[in-house]
Amino acid sequence: MSFKNDMWSWAQDLFPINRSITGPGVRKTLNYLRKINPELKIKFFKSGDKVFDWTIPNEWSVNEAYILNSKGKKIIDFKKNNLHLLGYSAPINRMVSKRELIKHLYTLPNNPTAIPYRTSYYKKRWGFCLSYQQFKKLKNEKFKVFIDSKFKKGRLNYGEIILKGEEKKEIFFSTYICHPSMANNEVSGPVLCTALIKWLCEQKKRRYTYRFIFIPETIGSIAYLSKYHKLLKSKIIAGYNISCVGDNNNFSYLPSRNGDTYSDRVAKFILYKHMIRFKTFSFIDDRGSDERQYCSPRIDLPICSIMRSKFGEYPEYHTSNDNLQFISKEGLYGSFRIYSDIIKTIEKSIFYKVTHFCEPFLSKRKMRNSLGGGKMNLSSKILTNILAIADGRNDVIDISNQLGISLKKLNKYIKILLKKKLIIES
Repeated sequence: MSFKNDMWSWAQDLFPINRSITGPGVRKTLNYLRKINPELKIKFFKSGDKVFDWTIPNEWSVNEAYILNSKGKKIIDFKKNNLHLLGYSAPINRMVSKRELIKHLYTLPNNPTAIPYRTSYYKKRWGFCLSYQQFKKLKNEKFKVFIDSKFKKGRLNYGEIILKGEEKKEIFFSTYICHPSMANNEVSGPVLCTALIKWLCEQKKRRYTYRFIFIPETIGSIAYLSKYHKLLKSKIIAGYNISCVGDNNNFSYLPSRNGDTYSDRVAKFILYKHMIRFKTFSFIDDRGSDERQYCSPRIDLPICSIMRSKFGEYPEYHTSNDNLQFISKEGLYGSFRIYSDIIKTIEKSIFYKVTHFCEPFLSKRKMRNSLGGGKMNLSSKILTNILAIADGRNDVIDISNQLGISLKKLNKYIKILLKKKLIIES
């Protein structure tokens, strides 16, 4: 089944919602996703809960926010674009001078038509975001600023769905639901994960168990790990942080901290298999999303990312220009194909281990020339190389990558070694 049209429809519905790390926008988003996948469980942490070194903040909500000029005209209106309001802005209702107002305004002089995305989750302040073009039009007059926002002891909500397979080992997918009206950096991730869940539910059988979470970025992953990190470390064999997967640009690959996990190897294999042009980034220099938490020391989960335009690397990022015109049906569906192929590959992948200590005696099995001193033929070399790598931790993808031969060719030699009982499935 093609999810191209469905994904685009979901993106259009989710885009207008004013999301933050807490509040009604998060719940509205999760309830929408649960209508598509009813197995989705909506869970929460309470305000004030300690989660490692962090504390869950009070829940934030906003009804209305605007700036009036001296003639009573709305020159900035949260209802026209929810990026206009500083995320987690404190309430205010008073007259201010231009001099005072501009201390609370955020613009992008180098991108003058775009409204920036700014937040202040952990320090109380009020503020508005506007384009630099709008900012330049401000006159030296009095302004009324009004923000009807509230803070209360509440909840940080998140969504979780676990699709059980034949094995208890898990494949993990994480995406975030905390950005208001940004299509690539926010909406594309939940949309892709939703499609993957529906697709997995259509499969006749699943070898592995699949865990998907929809969380607020950073504080959500930290909270989730504070509760489940021991369980995740014992179960997860591969995982991906999904973000920025909706545009039409070339793919980006962000490795795990060590860059050599099973997730990394499968990701690169699939990208090369599709002969896709992609840019490899550095975990040290270029990390920025929840991989910071999943790959942190003492957690060390096997998590990497395949994106389109990587977060922070495209001019529309964290601005009003990251809108529905920036993403497309084709971009979303192209990412779906990559990730569904990753799942197919992991499902079919087999790990092998040798049955003998040291090298087996190949010449007595007529698998190697008994006359020593000469050059080993290619077939014998491939067979011995497979035996040198088959340690139970390398699967056929690893072996194929390390030997530089196709899976089709590799499987021919695997069959020989299985028949001779020199390797077994791990």
